[in-house]
Amino acid sequence: MSFVTPDLCDENPDSISVLEPLFTNYGGKRAFSGEIVTVKCHEDNTVVKEQSALPGQGKVMVVDGGGSLRCALLGDLIAAKLAENGWEGIIIYGCIRDVDAIGEIDLGVQALRTIPIKSNRQGRGDLNVPIKFASVDLQPGHYIYADNNGIIVSPQALKIDA
Repeated sequence: MSFVTPDLCDENPDSISVLEPLFTNYGGKRAFSGEIVTVKCHEDNTVVKEQSALPGQGKVMVVDGGGSLRCALLGDLIAAKLAENGWEGIIIYGCIRDVDAIGEIDLGVQALRTIPIKSNRQGRGDLNVPIKFASVDLQPGHYIYADNNGIIVSPQALKIDA
């Protein structure tokens, strides 16, 4: 699979939404795409960890962490588990940690920032609910495409080069 988001934007101007440019690419996989699985959580990555243990082929976890910069919702252990279980990537409206190790993992990872503090797991969070951040509504089952140019969303899979 090969794509660049500017080309996808040019080819699909009426069927995509573009997230505001708030995110940095941290993962070993620089471009990634897939069906959206949403997680809504605030400073508690319990649901992220639970989902990382499940098969994720063709999927991207999109995490609404409320934009919190107080703790990380992803570290190297969960990132490695996501890659091991076939997830294409994870996009976090919040922070991550262990960035050097995450950069070595074959997983797409985009987030707002980094911070060394782990989240406080209390078993809270919602799975596959509609979320909104960076001025875009994100729905479970829609498709997301991310690279160093930005992040775009479409209600259906877009045609990309094989």
